Amino acid sequence: QVQLVESGGGLVQAGGSLRLSCAASGSISSINAMGWYRQAPGKQRELVAVLHSGGSTNYADSVVGRFTISRDNAKNTVYLQMNSLKPEDTAVYYCNGVIVLTDRSRGTSYWSQGTQVTVSS
Repeated sequence: QVQLVESGGGLVQAGGSLRLSCAASGSISSINAMGWYRQAPGKQRELVAVLHSGGSTNYADSVVGRFTISRDNAKNTVYLQMNSLKPEDTAVYYCNGVIVLTDRSRGTSYWSQGTQVTVSS
């Protein structure tokens, strides 16, 4: 029904930048929120940033001032610009969307397949 396809992960040196993209497709009526989560080895998945439909954002304290979440509504795509990357940012990054389907009245949470981000020191 809905697919979230992300791209942009990879290997970067500390201090470098990466931009992640996540495009939602399917029978979409509206998107309540889209965000990014990450999971490092041996750790729980954690919120990185979320962008709500009204435009408000939330960021993890550890990325404030370095990461920026943005959205292209026409393309149902959310971006995560990651600057000043640190080795501790290394993780699998997942895109999440709370999406209302055309035949539903409430949003459902969907996840992407995940993309690896590795920051070398």
